[in-house]
Amino acid sequence: MEWLSAENIVAVGTAVIGVVASAVMVWYERRVPRRKRIGYRVQMDNPVGDDVRSGRANVRLGLFDEAPGMADATLVLLRIENDGSQSIAGDDYTSRERHGLTAVFTDRTIRGVSVTQPPGTDHLMDHFTPAAGLSYEGGTLRIPRVPLNRGEHFKLLVLLSGGDVGRNIRLIGGLRDGEVSPNRSTTPDDQPPLFSRAARTITVLLTVCVVTLALIVVLRDDSPPPIGCEKGTLTVTGSTAFAPVMSELAKKYERDCQGSDIVVDAHGSTAGVRELADAGARSKNGSPPVVALSDGPKPNGFPQLRENRVAVSVFALVVNDDIPLRGLTLDEVRRLYRGEIRNWKRLGGPDRPVLLVSRDANSGTRQVFQRQVLGRGEIANSSLDCLHKDDATASVVRCELDSTDQVLSTVAALPGAIGYSELNLATGRKGLHQLTLDGHIPSVEELEHGTSDYPYREIEYAYTYGQPPADSLASSFLTYISRGSGQDVIRTHGHLPCGTPVGLKICGTD
Repeated sequence: MEWLSAENIVAVGTAVIGVVASAVMVWYERRVPRRKRIGYRVQMDNPVGDDVRSGRANVRLGLFDEAPGMADATLVLLRIENDGSQSIAGDDYTSRERHGLTAVFTDRTIRGVSVTQPPGTDHLMDHFTPAAGLSYEGGTLRIPRVPLNRGEHFKLLVLLSGGDVGRNIRLIGGLRDGEVSPNRSTTPDDQPPLFSRAARTITVLLTVCVVTLALIVVLRDDSPPPIGCEKGTLTVTGSTAFAPVMSELAKKYERDCQGSDIVVDAHGSTAGVRELADAGARSKNGSPPVVALSDGPKPNGFPQLRENRVAVSVFALVVNDDIPLRGLTLDEVRRLYRGEIRNWKRLGGPDRPVLLVSRDANSGTRQVFQRQVLGRGEIANSSLDCLHKDDATASVVRCELDSTDQVLSTVAALPGAIGYSELNLATGRKGLHQLTLDGHIPSVEELEHGTSDYPYREIEYAYTYGQPPADSLASSFLTYISRGSGQDVIRTHGHLPCGTPVGLKICGTD
């Protein structure tokens, strides 16, 4: 029979796999949350008194009768747990205060707090100290930055007065790459739905799409659809900060499109733009097979270059861990880079000379720093080894390095050093930490949510020499990075794609 052809068997097999994948997705949603997540729920909210304002009579004896102000006392048991799939460290909390979370008991006053933890987690108690931020005032309870392994929890038994049971109780706070939200008990009295509405909707849509795909394959004609791949060789040059993104995109494109060869050779934004302009001037066949990445717009004087806005990149100032400061004002940064502040003790740090570790003049990261943060150029280079002055008249030590990785390695190795980097490359590096600017943290998520005025950011541009032909590898690759899996790779590396709704707004107006 004709329907038993290889193509139709593949189509039916695809449909079966899709249905199975739907079931697996539902299980995954239920059992393996994909983000860092702190869940909380109120396990008890009970009156301690014989009045019936809350509709539930109770009996009280002893101190509750004798202590003043306890006529309307209530007891709340609040459970806080890591119900995500990843462990949560102390620095995952995004609060700018010493504590990590805040519990708010509406219209009630806290009179006392007791902390409990399950067996085997005694180490959690070390974090519940006033020095770590544990305190309360009125109806607000400040909870320290408690690290929680997957599945760990603790409970807070809170004695309150001044209000009835059932008043609103909220847990406020944030997690990097995660969320804090209420969860639900799985006790018989509070049975959660078997599947969430989102799971049901997605499952139905996915099943319909897969079955439709199978029908299309069965009923299609024999002419294969175009996939937009092009063969040939392409060189991607320019920004070293964006080079890791382009390297992964190039490998994915080569896997998807046989016969393509994409070489990523990054030397800095300005050097890449000049290399593209030179290649275009030498080319006898129009646009050469070269794409130049630039942190920010190209310099003046290259009218033949055509821009493509790819992503929004966030950068960060980093300092050696020997310097305990967590943030600077823009004015303090500018004074540092004018050479007016020579020792960290001027800013409340240790008695240690300031070492400025910068990028070379071809660096787009440096140009963005000068344009968006300093508002001017940096002072002259005064050191080759980033530690000793080669110019005795210089106010501070300042050196220039060829790549972002060199800057990060040098800052991590030299006490007193400060430098700058693309945010994702600086995240998780040992020996250094990031600084806030005027209280704003470097964060792609806050930028995307519209909650940050963090200044050290810029659009990432991809330049070609004129308009490349529609059937060229350069044109195909630029289309590839601006859609689908290309945007996913950009997001994975900590950038905001310009092709997203929020990205379109920022990239179009910055």
